[in-house]
Amino acid sequence: VQLQASGGGSVQPGGSLRLSCAASGFALDDYTITWFRQAPGKEREGVSSTVAGGISTYYADSVKARFTISRDSAKTRVYLQMNSLKPEDTAIYYCARLGVGSNRHNLFEDEKYDYWGRGTLVTVSS
Repeated sequence: VQLQASGGGSVQPGGSLRLSCAASGFALDDYTITWFRQAPGKEREGVSSTVAGGISTYYADSVKARFTISRDSAKTRVYLQMNSLKPEDTAIYYCARLGVGSNRHNLFEDEKYDYWGRGTLVTVSS
């Protein structure tokens, strides 16, 4: 099982980035995937989830209406489209797979996740 996050970079406030999480070694469509982020000096926090099958999505209040999570039709990647970026969005972003048997209540509890990709750094600064 592997998850590989990519797409980070440096942008000015108001800019956009699209993060990609490439999955291998398992059937992506059968699993809930969540993007987390960790800013310098802060705890890791959940950003957005796409439930297994891709029907339901969830967002942290801080990113609602700005970020969009999606899955590709080939069922190998999960994307996080980030628009109207703010300096407070600066963080390392990680994608993670919900562990087998974990319930879907509070998907932003990171201890429920069994596989994590390496992070990708997003810097929002003027």
